[in-house]
Amino acid sequence: MAHISRKELKQDRFRESLEHGAEAVVSHKQFTTLVIGLAVVIALGMFGWKLYKDRQDVRASAALDDAMKAYNAQVRAPGEPVEPGEPNYADDNTRLQDATRKFDEAATKYPRTNAGRLARYYEALSLEEMGRYNQAIESLRKIENSGDQEVAGLARFQMAEVYARTGKPDEAIKLLRQLAEHPTVLVPKPVVLLALAAQLQKTSLKDAVTIYNQITKDYPGSAASEKAQRVLDELPSKS
Repeated sequence: MAHISRKELKQDRFRESLEHGAEAVVSHKQFTTLVIGLAVVIALGMFGWKLYKDRQDVRASAALDDAMKAYNAQVRAPGEPVEPGEPNYADDNTRLQDATRKFDEAATKYPRTNAGRLARYYEALSLEEMGRYNQAIESLRKIENSGDQEVAGLARFQMAEVYARTGKPDEAIKLLRQLAEHPTVLVPKPVVLLALAAQLQKTSLKDAVTIYNQITKDYPGSAASEKAQRVLDELPSKS
């Protein structure tokens, strides 16, 4: 067995340390490359999703705008001139049918966009105007379960209106009380309270007066307060 000098042993250890160091550097570089690669993939995925979402938002807004043009279109009288390039209809029913179809298309194609949810809301309004109340309720329930609390609030408020129109005041009052407890930016509390008081006038004048007085007290100087005070002044009895 050959004798290894101390010098040769030190050189071997030094060489081994260099080799291990090189392996560590390579391993570290591979790990770093992997991390960077994953970060790039995630970033590209997020960018792609944002690009897709932005495109969907633009398309949904265009579809909603087209449907709104039909909804707000001119109903021409016999012999009345029409504006070139603008939609026009011979009667309201035809206008509403076309608007409903376009709103439904926009809402179905872009359900996760704000414009798509608003399209569903206006579809319900169109159906309500045509007296198709059950279908209007169905459309409003779709929005209510969409996860967007602002548009859901609008849906519940309009649903209460449909219930009131169709002889279901108890359902309307129940929804309005819920909204009063959980108002939204699009459906603020004083607006809900006014609607609630108007419904209660049909069943309990005393409760209605209580809410009108609450509005004048809690929201002084507001349009809701002025409206509540006018109603109070016109009521034949406040007891």
